[in-house]
Amino acid sequence: MAAYSRLPLQLFLSTQSSRVISSRKAETATAKHLYPPVLPSRTAKSKSAKRRVLLEFFDQLRGADPQEKIRALTRIQRMKYVIYPQTFALGADKWYQCYTKTAYLSGLPEKFKTSAEVNTDLGPVEELQSVLGECAYSEIRSTVCNALLQENWYMKKGRTFLYREQEKFVAPFLANLVSGLVNSLVNKNPVLRQSSLDFDPQVNFYWVNGERMIPRGHRSGRIEPRRFQIDDKPHSQIRIPQQLPEFMPLEAEIPAEVPLIHLAPDYLPLFRRQYDNNISTGAKLKDPCQYGHTQFHLVPDKFHIDRLTKKNLADHSEVFQRANAIASLFAWTGAQAMYQGFWSEQDVSRPFTSQAVITDGKRFSFFCYQLNTLALSSLNNPDNPRKNVCWGTPTMCLYERLTDTDVLGWDDAVLKHLVQFLLNRPVS
Repeated sequence: MAAYSRLPLQLFLSTQSSRVISSRKAETATAKHLYPPVLPSRTAKSKSAKRRVLLEFFDQLRGADPQEKIRALTRIQRMKYVIYPQTFALGADKWYQCYTKTAYLSGLPEKFKTSAEVNTDLGPVEELQSVLGECAYSEIRSTVCNALLQENWYMKKGRTFLYREQEKFVAPFLANLVSGLVNSLVNKNPVLRQSSLDFDPQVNFYWVNGERMIPRGHRSGRIEPRRFQIDDKPHSQIRIPQQLPEFMPLEAEIPAEVPLIHLAPDYLPLFRRQYDNNISTGAKLKDPCQYGHTQFHLVPDKFHIDRLTKKNLADHSEVFQRANAIASLFAWTGAQAMYQGFWSEQDVSRPFTSQAVITDGKRFSFFCYQLNTLALSSLNNPDNPRKNVCWGTPTMCLYERLTDTDVLGWDDAVLKHLVQFLLNRPVS
């Protein structure tokens, strides 16, 4: 009688034809798609459920128009940190760089480095005369001088109230200066004909960057996004219907690094408030001049260099101006990008650029800003390599002192930078 023996199953599987094996693979492949994927419940309190609700909300917003996106993203009010562009806080520029993901570069972009810096024999006066012409240069210089003498010598103004001197003397001069320069340079820059000059505009921007743990209350221990709001009010600004060209390519490598602040914003200090979340460029969404050109900021009396010197804070003047430029230009360019339909989960496809001039009537500083990303705290792109860039110059004096009918110690380099900023135009 023959003995019973078991054969291994692998022997039969190996002897089967390839047609049977391929048919089984096809069956298993089709069987994978018979059932929908397992998703967390929308009504659960787990982290995965909240993440699913948030991602579905973001997917719905991607196809909406810019007005609906802004309304949906700013609809719910929560406690948020309010960033003041003009602040007493020491070292505020580093903190503002961290919260806006901005790298600071000293000097102006390459496009503003003119032949005068290459050829030392050519001064600012000769360069302006070669660009504008001798008659146009003399007209622009007389416009600036007349604006200075008008407010400081020709008009008899008495003493002002406390901390109102800049508002009474320098604000009218800056208004006459901006309007006079724009009218004088219209022939050299045709885009200024279509521009919109705003006085006392309201610029707002609301965004999220990072997370914080709720320290106390019935929600203590939970994680929530860290919200920020900037409410800026520059002296004046110029808006144009076309976008200014980029200062550098979008994906270019930036040599400067963004400072990392590991402390809570309360230590700067920044304070948390709850009110309407606002995003605005200073104009309505349907305005034809949707892009920013140049902002002009006035240094108030409490931040004047003379008052800071009496408090042994003369070095804080440069920090104050850098913080003012970073916060103001980030809010302005960010609002412009939001008006075009971009936001943190739908990052910009092209850079947004703007310029700023900060002055106290005598000292001028010039800044350029390029917004490369809005995804400061993105779920889809948590490791975003992009960063925003800000260029700036140190403070330069336009003149030394004023006499009866003349301005002494005139610095043509300041006038050259003003003309360069206003001659910057979109690429046709």
